[in-house]
Amino acid sequence: MARATAGFWILTILAACNAAGPLDGLEPGERGRVVRVVDGDTIVLDTGQSVRLVGIEAPSGGYKEREPQPYHTESKRMMEDMVLGREVQLHYGGLTRDRYDRALAHAQTVDALGPKLWLNAEMVKRGGARVRVYPDTAAANAPLLEFERDARGQETGLWRAMQYRIPYARDLPDPFEGFQLVHGHVVDMQGADGYGAVCDLSLEDSLLKLQIQTAAASLCQEAPGHMVLARGYVRDNEMEISHALNFEFVETPTH
Repeated sequence: MARATAGFWILTILAACNAAGPLDGLEPGERGRVVRVVDGDTIVLDTGQSVRLVGIEAPSGGYKEREPQPYHTESKRMMEDMVLGREVQLHYGGLTRDRYDRALAHAQTVDALGPKLWLNAEMVKRGGARVRVYPDTAAANAPLLEFERDARGQETGLWRAMQYRIPYARDLPDPFEGFQLVHGHVVDMQGADGYGAVCDLSLEDSLLKLQIQTAAASLCQEAPGHMVLARGYVRDNEMEISHALNFEFVETPTH
């Protein structure tokens, strides 16, 4: 009996070791050594290829007259400490290049200079970036949401900063423009005229409309009457919800 029990546990451990990880179903891409970190979601390899890590949005740096976003320096340093000088393997789960010819990828360290790290996930876990999902690169993004919830709950990294506390939609300044997470109570649904939009969701006591795109069409019927956490780019009092992962049903909003 003892021998049988030992055999069972050996098989269990082997199965766990061989369990598929979030990146296993993606297409392997290039390898390269990181020679530069642009910010918390963009790195440059020794091949000259710039890489935009998908599924995350780190605070951006200054550009021309635009000031750096809060926590930009800390986020960039966080990425540098993890990966500068290390070799990474890229993984693709959809569109592979953006209009700037940056690789759109998940990246994982693969050398012996430190622990094996899934960079996209590590930046979220450490509070260096927020989750932002695009339909054409959404593969393997779902686990990032749980990592972000944990980081928010522990006020890790940028979640300690007042600028990244999640407001109610009614409390957004007017005008507001940029990527944002907001809480709100969905009170109504209307048709939408925007390109690729299937409906607009109205939020209680707020001018902000959630413009639901085709990839998240089921929300048009599911969301009214619920408290939600929505994430997306706000412009002209509209937030585009391009994927269902950018929308969560919540009971008691936190942070």
